[in-house]
Amino acid sequence: MIVKICGLMNKEDVTAAVEAGADYLGFVFAKSKRRITYEQAGKMSEDVPLHVKKVGVFVNPEMSEIEEAIRIAGIDLIQLHGDESPEFCREMKKPVIKAVSIHSEEDVLKFEKYDVHHVLADAPGTAYRGGSGHSFDWNYLSHNDHHEQLILAGGLTPENIQQAINEVKPAGVDVSSGVETNGKKDHQKMKQFVKNAKQTGSEMI
Repeated sequence: MIVKICGLMNKEDVTAAVEAGADYLGFVFAKSKRRITYEQAGKMSEDVPLHVKKVGVFVNPEMSEIEEAIRIAGIDLIQLHGDESPEFCREMKKPVIKAVSIHSEEDVLKFEKYDVHHVLADAPGTAYRGGSGHSFDWNYLSHNDHHEQLILAGGLTPENIQQAINEVKPAGVDVSSGVETNGKKDHQKMKQFVKNAKQTGSEMI
C-alpha cells in the first residue's frame, strides 16, 4: 500500500513523514494555502532517502514550470490536478499522477483516457483543486478497473482509512488535511495514518 502525505511545508514535517513510513511526499506548487516554492521544497527534502519519492503537485502548469521544479526541487513524480490533456501528460519527463475530481460515476471513465503511472481519485475541490478535506461516494469506484494504478484521496483520516482501503482496494492512498491539527501537520496522526493504511493494505486479498 503506497502512502502519500501531501501538503508538507517544513523540514520537521518532511522528516516526520519519512519516519512514519510514507512512500510519497507531496509538495504543492499550485495555488493553495499549502503552496511552497521549488527552492523551499528542495531544501526541505535534501535529506530524504532515495526510496521515498518526492511529488510535485501542479494545476494546469506550463512545461517550463515543471522543468524548473524538477531541476530545483528534485521531484520524482508529477501530479497534475487540473485540466491537463492526455497528450500533455505523455510529454512529461517524470512519471505522472493524474488527478480527477469525482462528482459521479461518469468521472471515473476519465481514467481511461490517461496512460499514466497513477490515476488519483479525489473529492471535488472548494476554493482550490483538491485538498478540501471532503470525501466522495466511494461506490463510484466500484466498477473501476484501475486498482493497480489507483490512488484514493479526499477526506481520508486515521479513523476511516481502513474502511476506505477495504471498500475501494486502491494501490495507494493520499492524505493532507486528515493528518493535521489546527491546520498544521500532526506527527502522531501521520504515524497512525501510515500504520493503519499499511496494515490494512497487507491484509487485502
